[in-house]
Amino acid sequence: MECSDSKEEPKNGRSSNWDDDQPFTLEDLEAIDAVFQSASSKRPRLSTNHHRRLPNSILALQLPNSSLSPCQAKAKMRFRYPVMKFLGAIKYSRTNVDVERASMEVLKIVEAKKMEVGKVAIGFDIEWRASFVKGVPPGRAAVMQICLDTSHCYVMHIFHSGIPKSLQLLLENSMFSKVGVGIGNDSVKISKDYNVSIQAVEDLSYLAKQKLGGDSQKWSLASLTENLISKQLLKPKRIQLGNWETNVLSKDQLEYAATDAFVSWYLYEVLRTLPDIEKPPMIDDKGGELKDVSPQDLGRSPDQNVTVTL
Repeated sequence: MECSDSKEEPKNGRSSNWDDDQPFTLEDLEAIDAVFQSASSKRPRLSTNHHRRLPNSILALQLPNSSLSPCQAKAKMRFRYPVMKFLGAIKYSRTNVDVERASMEVLKIVEAKKMEVGKVAIGFDIEWRASFVKGVPPGRAAVMQICLDTSHCYVMHIFHSGIPKSLQLLLENSMFSKVGVGIGNDSVKISKDYNVSIQAVEDLSYLAKQKLGGDSQKWSLASLTENLISKQLLKPKRIQLGNWETNVLSKDQLEYAATDAFVSWYLYEVLRTLPDIEKPPMIDDKGGELKDVSPQDLGRSPDQNVTVTL
């Protein structure tokens, strides 16, 4: 049985009064430690002298006879990972002039990196306002976020600015990659909403399949974050499904957008250093291993395909 992950991450199992962004206090950590110790004993006991309600994922450990499926166990233990956040500078632009200036700045950085290291990739993602009414389509792409390193992420409020010429040149430049999960769908939406064709896109879920195996649909941004760097990527619905067409983005929206683009860039840098997984050998109906041989090796013309049995 496999645990399925999608681009819209499931709820993390915390109670409604638990704040994702509120740090654990020393009292909370002691209570959590007590839960784990009691969960491993025959007669679990939990002190209730703390004033703050613990997440359901921790309280569930009090149940001595609880039986969790692998998927449930994985969801319950996610709180143990530290939260992934972008800690650099977020450069927010919302007017046409400001987005133009930010795009030119990104282009200069990309050109400099390309001369220095050759292959360059940028983390890329977009946000739009969801629709909750049947028959009403979602809004057009409202926010575009771009990240090139650990220092700076650019959040562009294209709902207000549109896509100026320099940003179009950046997106249509095929000399460097734009990376993210589900980025193919994002590029289609940008093309539909703004008539701009994004070039050189690379989906991290397919790269993960090449490097880690499994079905590409298994690899969401959150699952890659957990498996590759042992951190959790929070996806609060109040932000993810919020109003991205607002006049000015909130601090929470800016951090959410920048983190997504940063994680896309960071995971790409991790994945590309990994070797491809070995493909299992091809076996014929008699149990022999099949091996591709170049036609030139057998003195035949290049248009003739040859497979031999070892």
